[in-house]
Amino acid sequence: MQHSQTHLRTRPIAAGHLRAFEAVARHLNFRAASEEMALTQSAVSRQIQALEEEVGVSLFLRHTRAVELTSAGAQLLTAVTQALPRIDGAVRQIRQTAGRRAVSLTTFASFASMWLIPRLEQFQRDHPDIDIRIDASDATLDLDVADVDLALRYGPRSAMPPQAVRLFGEQLTPVASPWLLKTAPPLLRPADLEPFTLIEAGDAHRTHLEWLTWRRWFDEQGLARLQPKRWLYFNYAYQMVQAALTGQGVVLARLPMIAEALANGDLVEPLPRQRMDSPMAYWLLVGPRSAQRPEVRDFREWLLGQAGLTREAIGEVPDPDTVDRID
Repeated sequence: MQHSQTHLRTRPIAAGHLRAFEAVARHLNFRAASEEMALTQSAVSRQIQALEEEVGVSLFLRHTRAVELTSAGAQLLTAVTQALPRIDGAVRQIRQTAGRRAVSLTTFASFASMWLIPRLEQFQRDHPDIDIRIDASDATLDLDVADVDLALRYGPRSAMPPQAVRLFGEQLTPVASPWLLKTAPPLLRPADLEPFTLIEAGDAHRTHLEWLTWRRWFDEQGLARLQPKRWLYFNYAYQMVQAALTGQGVVLARLPMIAEALANGDLVEPLPRQRMDSPMAYWLLVGPRSAQRPEVRDFREWLLGQAGLTREAIGEVPDPDTVDRID
């Protein structure tokens, strides 16, 4: 079946025949597809014909005992195999959460894994009737249009909207596993880092996070020419800290993210007097359509309480200009 350009339709195709198309394309057999779908073979064939009529070209080459995808069919199959699972997943989620209280939030992956998730069990224990959905991604979602209730973000005040609530700031400090420090030369002053492997983000020098680098810390210590034994680079903060936990080197860590590891002794801060202030902070934003929902308010208040504990753990003096509550 081949139509001229004048017969090609411009309106979106109906979605009802796409499952039949996907089944036939997967099996390359009408009979097997019809058995899977619990339809007659002729019914499946009619759905494929209707779809081809809507698309305007043949999607299959019919042979005596089998079928073969055309190039147009292969192109459509790529889109269908991506779209149908996403649609099915969305429907499952809607069905599962129908009538239930739920809170959705977005944050970046390192913050989710290192700060949020380790604390989340307490909230679940105290609020067993509230479901939590976390979208851990570096993409910044617009809370005005996204289907998300809360956002936990990282950046300077100048990059945040006026309604953002500051959770805590941060300092950078060298940390290592106690095992490494016991087996390595004494680490008593910044210059003693020279025989160590130093861990940092591989792309920090090419992004706005250059202030996270060891080189910046060395400059503040008056050690611009210091060269360590070797470098070890990772993409994410949680990977860098994991490497330090296993004794692979010393990492210049974000203090709020490793405060718990310091408290329980998994990591050691050998140079506490050499902490470096960061211009960044961690922020909470609430979606305008979600602020008044009780479950969102409960989760927001819990987050603010956890942020207060983190401020205490890192010794952060409260900022009188910071608003710690949302009216």
